Amino acid sequence: MARIIIMGGGVSGHTAASFAKKWLGNAHEVVVVTPNSLWNWIPSNIFVGIGEMTKEDVTFPLAPVYEKAGIDYRQAKAVSIHPEGNAENDKEYITIEYTGQGKEGQTETLEYDYLINATGPKLNFDATPGLGDGNGQLGEHTVSVCTADHAIHASLELKAIAEEMKAGKEKRFLIGTGHGMCTCQGAAFEYIFNVDHFLKQEGVRDKATITYISNEYELGDFGVGGMHIKAGGYVTSGKVFAESLYVERGLRWIKRAHVNKVEADKVHYETLDGTMHEEPYDFAMLIPPFAGVGMKAYAKDGSDMTDVIFAPNGMMKVDADYESGARGFENWSPKDWPSTLQNPTYSNMFAVGIAFAPPHFISKPMQSPNGTAINPTPPRTGMPSAMMGKAVASSIRDMIEGIVDKPTHTASMAEMGAACVASTGKGLLNGSAVSMTMYPVVPDYDKYEYGRDLNGTFGTIGLAGHWVKLLLHYGFIWKAKLKPGWTLIPE
Repeated sequence: MARIIIMGGGVSGHTAASFAKKWLGNAHEVVVVTPNSLWNWIPSNIFVGIGEMTKEDVTFPLAPVYEKAGIDYRQAKAVSIHPEGNAENDKEYITIEYTGQGKEGQTETLEYDYLINATGPKLNFDATPGLGDGNGQLGEHTVSVCTADHAIHASLELKAIAEEMKAGKEKRFLIGTGHGMCTCQGAAFEYIFNVDHFLKQEGVRDKATITYISNEYELGDFGVGGMHIKAGGYVTSGKVFAESLYVERGLRWIKRAHVNKVEADKVHYETLDGTMHEEPYDFAMLIPPFAGVGMKAYAKDGSDMTDVIFAPNGMMKVDADYESGARGFENWSPKDWPSTLQNPTYSNMFAVGIAFAPPHFISKPMQSPNGTAINPTPPRTGMPSAMMGKAVASSIRDMIEGIVDKPTHTASMAEMGAACVASTGKGLLNGSAVSMTMYPVVPDYDKYEYGRDLNGTFGTIGLAGHWVKLLLHYGFIWKAKLKPGWTLIPE
């Protein structure tokens, strides 16, 4: 009997665990180690953040789902990896520390035959002074929609400020990225448009100045170097598409910005030209940068080998070309990106989603004259994460069953497409969303004139997109609960 341990129960980890258990049945063990008791459909946190959904609408308890599926669930955080065992035993294992199940604070070792790192990101609020509290958590000055609990707090603050506006006060809103190396611009994009829509519904939009602040070189970059899309029979740049939406809604924007300090009523930021600025606010939601969760790795003799397994950002090394980053943007290639997600040192270890270390950026790297990096880091969430989880589970199944001794399935971001439905306001009759697809995620300028296949890269906005957004919300929660027919719903 083989044991697969999946560290992390988010989109990629939950997908990997669910398919691995379905395919392997009771002949093999599938163990999920995650510090969370709830599964969260994170794309809908923006609706919680404006009070249009509750925490219960976007989460559900993991324990009963895993119990029914026959998956061994440990509510714990992974602390260290020992891929060579230790002096007494050659068997690979990890150490964990429980965060629930009545074992809070207790530690344990778990042996494995195959290991999938799906830990997702550490929300690195403290990378920006004042954005964090100095202890790794969200600070007191701003709000967040990164977790369901954060989003509840955001909605309460938003409703409170709307009440002040109803009394005649004008307010300034600042929404975007809180550091020059952030990813996940899409969440900020969705939230700013939903805040705009919320204030209109409350009848106070005329008393609001709403500003988007981003590390993107141009609006519509989203960490993928921007895109050209086919819309209305024409080829339109993502920059023009995005800017037109902001202009239409009366939103200001600040781009090429690195927020370097957050205070109670203003942020300090540096722009790519090296100049320093301040932006006042009454309400701010700033996405933090992501980092690896901070696991350690140890060799058989107990020596630290974290730098062998993990990149400096704390994310796990896989089958990417990590030498390519030094070759310069003009020499980057889609082939630099990983395909099997297998660790190059230990063949029974894999990393998926945000947990894998990318070889380099997708957007062109930029620095201010002061040496400050200001450019988005590569997004690896949502649909690509789920596709990676399923591909790795497929490879491990085949390896366990003796079909092969190496991965059989691939999930390269340079060879996969992605679909995104970004809300621009919730409402069954007056809502809207931007529906976009791109293929491939990592552009290939040797193969395609605009880097991507325009037959698979397009965008549109409208009410129908909002209905699709809601359909995806309910459909993916149904899938995550492993309800009847869950395998028929695509990743």
